Amino acid sequence: MAMDGARSSMSDRHALRGDFIRGAGWGDADERLLAGDASFRKYYRLTRPGGTAVVMDAPAPQEDVRPFVRIGRHLLAMKLSAPEILAEDTANGFLLLEDLGDDTFARVLAAGGDEAELYTRATDVLVAVHAAPDHGLLPDLGGYEGEALIEAALLIAEWYLPEASGRVTTEEQLAEYRAAWHACLAALPPTAGTLLLRDYHKDNLLWLPERPGVRACGLLDFQDAQRGHPSYDLVSLIEDARRDVPAAIHAACLERYIAGTGLDAHDFRTGFALMAAQRHARIIGLFVRLLRRDGKPDYLQHLPRVWRMFERSLGHPALEPLRRWVDRYLPPPLRHIGSS
Repeated sequence: MAMDGARSSMSDRHALRGDFIRGAGWGDADERLLAGDASFRKYYRLTRPGGTAVVMDAPAPQEDVRPFVRIGRHLLAMKLSAPEILAEDTANGFLLLEDLGDDTFARVLAAGGDEAELYTRATDVLVAVHAAPDHGLLPDLGGYEGEALIEAALLIAEWYLPEASGRVTTEEQLAEYRAAWHACLAALPPTAGTLLLRDYHKDNLLWLPERPGVRACGLLDFQDAQRGHPSYDLVSLIEDARRDVPAAIHAACLERYIAGTGLDAHDFRTGFALMAAQRHARIIGLFVRLLRRDGKPDYLQHLPRVWRMFERSLGHPALEPLRRWVDRYLPPPLRHIGSS
């Protein structure tokens, strides 16, 4: 009975999608499944003589396409390369999008693309966001700041620590971890918040070399955009959990962003170290959660890289309270699970 219900639901969804496509004027197109992602969303490419488009199928109530629409149009207004929204049915969770192609930065880099050019363009997008009115912010955006950062960074204490130590994390350890983060964030120099795209890395960026300037960098997966420290997306870009970014490119992007925004270099680098530590702590815990909760062990291969970057960030003086917690509860012998 459950299987029959699932098939019925899939059939209903297929019919709804067909109605949407016909209503958008693409009923004569061939449809091919492109991809799904970690959510309930799926993507289909429509192809007909003279053009292609992409359908986002994001079933309600599990998904809500309205944030994607809002942020996408905002990025387009800033003259950035988000996909144009050609048609929408927000009630049923369908969008017809401009097809920006398949050349993600990940694929272009794997094929030998110019690393320096790709990372430079992606950095320039972040400079353009910072230069936009109110640093690209929209009203009512949630903040990825303060307690929200700490809650996300708890994953290392909640998932990695018990995996590495073989013991349940105690309430005392969690309390000390939170206190360490409060002390670190108290050292964060004040700065105006910026629009964060949140998952700004090689898999969510598209190479569009026929477009000029910052428009050569296409943007995907921005529906979770929030307000936060201007370094956060740059951390996502150049401290990639799944790819080694050459030191020279890492340094060049940092310098380019600081020069392009006019931010105080010392303060920005302090913020960068804090955001890097937060992101790496979250990802270290996330990879173990993916293993234990979701049965996905493949991410463990990236743990040594993330630990190296985490340790580097902990070397900044502003991170000393967190470094003491890590040294006490996760000394070097416990930092290598899943590594070869």
